[in-house]
Amino acid sequence: MTEIPYASGSPMPAQQQEHPGLESRMKPLPQYKAPRYRGSAKLLDKVALITGGDSGIGRAVAVLYAREGADVAIVYLPAEQSDAEETRDAVEEEGRKALLIPGDVTDPEFCRSAVERTVRDLGRIDILVNNAAYQESAERLEDITHAQWDLTFRTNIYGYFYMAQAALPYMNEEGSIINCGSITGLEGNKTLIDYAATKGAIHAFTKSLAQNLVDRKIRVNCVAPGPIWTVLQPVSKPAQDVAEHGLKSPMQRPGQPEEVAPAFVFFASNADSSYISGEVLTLLGGETRAS
Repeated sequence: MTEIPYASGSPMPAQQQEHPGLESRMKPLPQYKAPRYRGSAKLLDKVALITGGDSGIGRAVAVLYAREGADVAIVYLPAEQSDAEETRDAVEEEGRKALLIPGDVTDPEFCRSAVERTVRDLGRIDILVNNAAYQESAERLEDITHAQWDLTFRTNIYGYFYMAQAALPYMNEEGSIINCGSITGLEGNKTLIDYAATKGAIHAFTKSLAQNLVDRKIRVNCVAPGPIWTVLQPVSKPAQDVAEHGLKSPMQRPGQPEEVAPAFVFFASNADSSYISGEVLTLLGGETRAS
C-alpha cells in the first residue's frame, strides 16, 4: 500500500464536487488495489453483484473478489461511467469477468433487471453486496428537504430491499448478502440525520433478514465503516470538512477503500465465516466505543 503523507491537523486537501461525483477527480486518489493482499481462491468461480461498484468501497471490493476468483457485476449511475470502466479494467486485470450495469437502485424494476442480466450474462449469483449510497449534510433538521429525505431513504435502504428481493430467487445455499452500514447508524451524526437513520435501518434489516434466511442457508451480514476516503465525502460536505475527514479517529486519518474490502471478502467466503450471520462489523481506525 502506498503511504500517504497526512499533514498535521488536516489529513486531506479541501475539495468539493457535485453529485454523484467521480473518484477520478479526487485528490489524492483513494487507494483500492490492495497490493499486499494475496488471493487464495476463496471465491473461485462465484458471481457477485455489487451496487455502487464503480468507485470507493465498492470498487475495492470488486477488485478483491476478482482476486479471490469471482466474476463481478457492477451497478452504478450512468454519470459514473468513467469510474465504472476503471473498475472493470481492474477486475479484468485480475483475470475475471466484469459486467457493467448502469442504472438507479431506487427503481425496483431496474433492480430486477440488473439481477436477471447478471444471471444471464455471468451464469449465476452467489453474493450480493448492497453498497450504493446517497449522503448530503445539513446543519439543521429544517434544512433537509422532503426530496433529500426521500432520495436518501430510497437509495440507502429501499435499494437494499429491492436488490435483495430480486436476488434471492436465484441464490442457492451458501449464498451471501453483505450490506454496507456505517458508524453513523450506531451512533448517529448531527449533520447527517437522514443518512444515519438509513444506516441504522440497514443494520436492523441485516439482522432481521439473517434470521429470515437462516433456514435457507443464506447468510446476511453488514460492514459498518467509520471515516473512509471515498467520493461520498466531497459531494456531500463543505470543502473544509472534507479536509478534516478522519482527523478525529484515533489513527488521525480516513481509512482507504482497500482497508475495508477484506471485511467483505471475509463475509462472502464460506471458508472464513460459514458460522456467522446477522453481524455488524465496525472498522473505525482504532475507535472502540461502538458496540
